Amino acid sequence: MTIEEFKKIESTFNESMFLSKVNNIFVQLLSSIMLDKLNNIKHFVSDDVYIWAENIVNNNKNNNWRQMYDELNVKSTIIKEVEVNESVYIIKVYLQSRYMDYIMNLSNGSIVSGNDSSRIQVNYWLTFTKKVNANNQGIVKKCIGCGAPLNVNASGKCEYCGAIYNQEDYDWILTKLEIS
Repeated sequence: MTIEEFKKIESTFNESMFLSKVNNIFVQLLSSIMLDKLNNIKHFVSDDVYIWAENIVNNNKNNNWRQMYDELNVKSTIIKEVEVNESVYIIKVYLQSRYMDYIMNLSNGSIVSGNDSSRIQVNYWLTFTKKVNANNQGIVKKCIGCGAPLNVNASGKCEYCGAIYNQEDYDWILTKLEIS
């Protein structure tokens, strides 16, 4: 299905806002791995993507290492495929990113693997899904528990009442990530 055909089904879809969201989620995912702050991404990735990231972090912790993604940026993002089925919308995105990719020993600062002096280009296939009957909250997200403004780029937990914001019920989530 083309983007134009999809917009006829989902009239609120804005391609540039979606691509901006994709880039933001991608950078936050890699940054959260690097900083060992996976709670920052839990609410906008699927369990499978979260477990993938958690495995990287845990492996590094066990070895006293840190995965580094220095000078991380997104070079290009292109929607390649749109699917619609009874329950979810699926958008597959091709993303090109550039960064220095290396693992650092936390004990002595030495480089365990990778290169800390030049950036590499890495190509990804990202799959995002959104429930067909998702509640549209617009740009300003509000807590489902108390109505307070909710910062969905943080923990997904309302700082006022503690309610958990499950982005899957409202917006796009990253359900698959593949390096090509």
